Amino acid sequence: MAPDADPYVVDWSERTTGLVELAQDEQQWYERLAAALLRPADRVAADIGCGGGGMTLALAAALGEPGRVLAVDAAPELLAAVRDRLAGQPDPLARVDLVEADLDAGVGPVRSAAAGPVDLVWASASVHHVGDQQGAVDALVSLLGPGGRLALAEGGLPARYLPWDLGIGEPGLEARLDAANERWFIRMRAELPGAARMPYGWTEALRRAGLAGVTTRTTLRERPAPLGEADRRRLADRFARWVDRLRPTGLVDQDDLATWDRLLDPDDPAWLGGRTDLFQLAARSVHIGERRG
Repeated sequence: MAPDADPYVVDWSERTTGLVELAQDEQQWYERLAAALLRPADRVAADIGCGGGGMTLALAAALGEPGRVLAVDAAPELLAAVRDRLAGQPDPLARVDLVEADLDAGVGPVRSAAAGPVDLVWASASVHHVGDQQGAVDALVSLLGPGGRLALAEGGLPARYLPWDLGIGEPGLEARLDAANERWFIRMRAELPGAARMPYGWTEALRRAGLAGVTTRTTLRERPAPLGEADRRRLADRFARWVDRLRPTGLVDQDDLATWDRLLDPDDPAWLGGRTDLFQLAARSVHIGERRG
């Protein structure tokens, strides 16, 4: 992050590598969800805020020809990364159209690219970056035809990767980082243009947008210790990005920052990437509703 950058404004171009790695790491999760969400008659799906392309690839593979997938993102760097990932996939895949569009500005470009009703709209961790979240949900619902579904991947439970006591610093380091991330998120949302609180849950937002049959599907992902060497290195890099984002905010105290500096230094004996007790335990929630009539 540049020294003079606002720590509460997300620079998606800087996060491209991390988002692609995360998408690759969760590809099987995307594939299972795509298979569960799509119906045999579906022909058009949209991945709103496609990030590293995990769901774009899963939808394209599950739809096949003559299906179409719209991969939508405001960051051209992310769309380029998705294009690169698609180039390495086997044929046949559904046709994928890359659409540069910002959900803050509405869904007009998505509607134009779709050239008709969309059967499935998928939005993962993208709506919460829009000031008016209910307005964004309403706009996404407007893309659907009768029987179309909106699936929002929002919420769940904070992932856990680290033992409670790491042997350096005060125990509970990861939980305190989660708390700092929560305070960062509150400030990030407050600074968004047109920011408005949504004092109810995602399922209620779907109902207020006129969807029926609203439900939530939560998936538990567990990878026990020991993680492989490559996974440990990726996890250390991921923590480094989180800590760097929070460092200028003052939300992490200096003692914890000193501990993180040791844990994230490959030359330090305490380096996270060298530990064999790292794991993954996470719960991801997807909220789904259908447009009827």
